[in-house]
Amino acid sequence: MTNSQRPYGNHRTPLPPARTPANGVPSPRTHPQESDRPAPSGKQRDAFFDNAKYLAIVLVAVGHAWGQILDDGAVETAYRVVYMFHMPAFIVISGYFSRSFDLRPKHIKRLVTGVVVPYVVFETAYSLFQRYGNDDPDHGITLLDPTYHLWFLCALFVWRVTTPLWKTIRHPLPVSFALAALGSVSPQIGDDLELQRVLQFLPFFVLGLLLRPEHFQRVQRRSVRLMSLPVLAAATVVAWWSMPHMRLGWLYHSSAAQELGSPWWTGPVMVFGTLGCSLVLTVCFFAWVPRRRMWFTALGAGTIYGYLLHAFLVKAGNYSGWFDHPVLEEPAGAIGLTVFAAAVVTVLCTRPVQRALRCVVEPRMAWAFRQDPGEAARDRERLGTTEVRTRGEKVPV
Repeated sequence: MTNSQRPYGNHRTPLPPARTPANGVPSPRTHPQESDRPAPSGKQRDAFFDNAKYLAIVLVAVGHAWGQILDDGAVETAYRVVYMFHMPAFIVISGYFSRSFDLRPKHIKRLVTGVVVPYVVFETAYSLFQRYGNDDPDHGITLLDPTYHLWFLCALFVWRVTTPLWKTIRHPLPVSFALAALGSVSPQIGDDLELQRVLQFLPFFVLGLLLRPEHFQRVQRRSVRLMSLPVLAAATVVAWWSMPHMRLGWLYHSSAAQELGSPWWTGPVMVFGTLGCSLVLTVCFFAWVPRRRMWFTALGAGTIYGYLLHAFLVKAGNYSGWFDHPVLEEPAGAIGLTVFAAAVVTVLCTRPVQRALRCVVEPRMAWAFRQDPGEAARDRERLGTTEVRTRGEKVPV
């Protein structure tokens, strides 16, 4: 029994004064009732970020479903609004949780197992699905041309590898905006690894690297929430107005201005304009994300599974002609499709799916890496316990 766990009875007997050990650091005096509480076994997850990731992945899946029925004006308006901020929100969170990334072996291992391996596995799987599910026997397997939504893994790999650079230079955010603008006027970049998106979405990742917990607390103030309502209404009006005037390619950030049939100088103008609007709507999104634990909070840990898997259903619907069904042209059909997409991606984020596919989405792969003796020694030292004699007892510290 440790010092702080000794019973003192029901009466309020004052605790004895703390003794100062030989190292000169006084031992803490802890109330016995407080010390009886079990300490957390690991680092507790922040419910806010898990909630944000879950809500963002639902919007991603719903947006991909809406993308198949854009003949309806109301659906395309909602699609444009959602596409303005759902991926920027994801990217900001990815940058925020990449702040500690460096080129140490353990981080490189996580980058390989958490980004590279899933990309290779699912790029191959989607290519084979295209070949056999769509009766396209000539469709090849290439790792340079990401399928559909897998561009995000390519971008995340590049962004994380370059994280030490953004943490070193003096003005990373202006530099990232400059690179995004240069990308928008450089059609010669081509489609390999979706480098246009890597460059044009880069400012959101760099912004995430610069944010601190207090920034996310500020956007949750009541004043920000109230202001977000007219902002969202204005965004909806602008999205409706933009349908005959602005091509959707500007929201995808996957092409240069010349590839969208516009003069080169419109590239930086549209990049700055769309990224600015995306930032405002992303703030509005974060303002309404719950901070407390919700029924869906635990699903936030499995959003990568929903992201990688949901496109199989979207593509299957395209291959089978399911999205051409007349019922989807009716408001009730569009609402039903929305609910179905949200429900499916929710199921794909659950623990049974995670357990079944962890071997390819989050593999350990200890066999593939060399053991770093220094890192192993530090881990043993961190996990070990040092016994210090206090009042004749051995107390783990």
